[in-house]
Amino acid sequence: MTALTALWLPILVSAVIVFVASSIIHMAPLWHKSDYPLLPNQDAIVDALRPLNIPPGDYFVPRARDMKEMKTPEFAQKMERGPVVMMTVMPNRKPSMSRPLTLWFIYIVVVSFFSAYIAGRALAPTAHYLEVFRFVGAASFLSYALALWQMSIWYNRALSMTIKSTVDGLIYALLTAGTFGWLWPR
Repeated sequence: MTALTALWLPILVSAVIVFVASSIIHMAPLWHKSDYPLLPNQDAIVDALRPLNIPPGDYFVPRARDMKEMKTPEFAQKMERGPVVMMTVMPNRKPSMSRPLTLWFIYIVVVSFFSAYIAGRALAPTAHYLEVFRFVGAASFLSYALALWQMSIWYNRALSMTIKSTVDGLIYALLTAGTFGWLWPR
């Protein structure tokens, strides 16, 4: 077993490396450019929604009040007529990346912390690089990638987005695992 206190350096260094790599991946012009295509008649849609003053939140339309309503012919007709929409309404504000980037970095540190916890419980301080890489890589891949598939399974998120995000997660996991293998206490 390796104490978590002995793993603070790989936790922080891997978080910084993944943060930088994710910034490069998301700023590259090709990889994620097509994730959210331009909505046809975007201005008309926004102009139609604005007077409704929809509060920030996640919405699904049409939505039944309960299972009984969901089974009615009227609700089935609404679903067939469409459009069927899942949307997130965000607060109106000046665009800023400060909050999301801060939360993203905290998330990366948490992933590295739990990867360290799992590897630390399983491995001795003298563990070989590949043993560390295997445990940390698997744990961090689970954290970064596998939960993303629920959005494609349940909410019809574009499979291409989920696959690209899974590849991103694999890259982050490999970087995390490599950093831990490199900085594992000896």
